Amino acid sequence: MRNLLLFVCVFTSLGTSAQDPHFTQFYANPVYMNPAFAGSARCPRINLNYRNQWPALNKTYITYSASYDQHIDLISGGIGINVMNDKAGEGTLATTNISGIYAYQLNISRDFSIRLGLQATYVQKKLNWDLLTFGDMIDPRYGYIYETQETRPNENRSFADFSAGILAYSSTVYGGVAVSHLTQPDEAFIVEGTSELPRKITAHIGAMLPMGGSGRMSYGGNRDEETTYLSPNLVYQQQVSFNYLNLGAYISRTPLIGGLWFRANIDDGFKSESVIALVGIQKGLFKFGYSYDITVSKLGNSTTGGAHEVSFGMQFECRPKKKRFRTISCPSF
Repeated sequence: MRNLLLFVCVFTSLGTSAQDPHFTQFYANPVYMNPAFAGSARCPRINLNYRNQWPALNKTYITYSASYDQHIDLISGGIGINVMNDKAGEGTLATTNISGIYAYQLNISRDFSIRLGLQATYVQKKLNWDLLTFGDMIDPRYGYIYETQETRPNENRSFADFSAGILAYSSTVYGGVAVSHLTQPDEAFIVEGTSELPRKITAHIGAMLPMGGSGRMSYGGNRDEETTYLSPNLVYQQQVSFNYLNLGAYISRTPLIGGLWFRANIDDGFKSESVIALVGIQKGLFKFGYSYDITVSKLGNSTTGGAHEVSFGMQFECRPKKKRFRTISCPSF
């Protein structure tokens, strides 16, 4: 089983279309979901994310991400940096992305704003050929004892990648669309031009609804600590034949937040793939979140071990702004 998974992980990058890594805690890694989020909180923001998918299969997919973003008045928008590392098949295939982001903010009215984001990414993929096994290495009696006669490819591949996004929001409602891999760069290791990185479309919409208390937003977009908020959200992602709908809600009252989600595969008759539970703490500059994906598809949770995800963030304070700056009120996990 382990060797089969290694083969699948690598084969998808050698000559077929693969799926991007994804995070369950979308809003804990906002600039990865949509580059238009860069600088949306105005003050400097740091987010760190870790995801271990299918841990029962021994480090099959492990993803790390780190980002920084803030608004800068001189350029009328926000800037961001995102670094991500993804390891598939016990490190057989490693992908590192380094992204620079700019997002322009346009205030349409007193209660409605639009942000437009552009992202440029340097991508490096590294294949560990020595961890692969092939049929010609097998002896019927003694197992894997021979050297393979397969041609060893260039084990490093690097290229540029570009993405864009738009985000619209008022004081309680927000939504956006992002398109990743606009130029569909070639990521093939063996035969160049045979494996385009397929475009990914992400659409998201949600609301932040006060339940009791004053429900007022303080300066800078901070929520009233005496108010409980309900935040329903929908996130749709499409990449080649992968069509997933993530539907759920957060409920928060400082300093605690909880959430329940389900992820459905639209191509498979809208069958549920995962049920997701989330808990988090947010107080002062710091926030911490943990979520667990329970696999309910045919793979089974006992086979895969689900998925663990951890997020840590810091939202710094900065000097008050002389003229009004509209931050976005949305979840942080």
